Amino acid sequence: MSKSTPVSIRLLDREYTVGCEPEEQDSLLEAARLLDGKMREVRGGNRMAALDRVAVLAALNLAHELQQLKQEEGQRHAALARTLGDLHRKLDGLLDTP
Repeated sequence: MSKSTPVSIRLLDREYTVGCEPEEQDSLLEAARLLDGKMREVRGGNRMAALDRVAVLAALNLAHELQQLKQEEGQRHAALARTLGDLHRKLDGLLDTP
């Protein structure tokens, strides 16, 4: 059983320490870099923007992007299922002919 270890991350020049399984540390640090970048994008040149507002807007933007990716994945899955169905029907037709 792995033991959670403290990991320091920086978001908008503020340091936070969070517990993390050792094998998940790289993923956590990458997620922190992504969030920091999104928060900086939301804040823009307004250094006086409230941190909680910046965090909420960054989270909303990331959630929206995730939602779009899931929708696109569903559409690709449906298209692949249709294509596979067409191929199965064609193969069945070829195998049924004498």
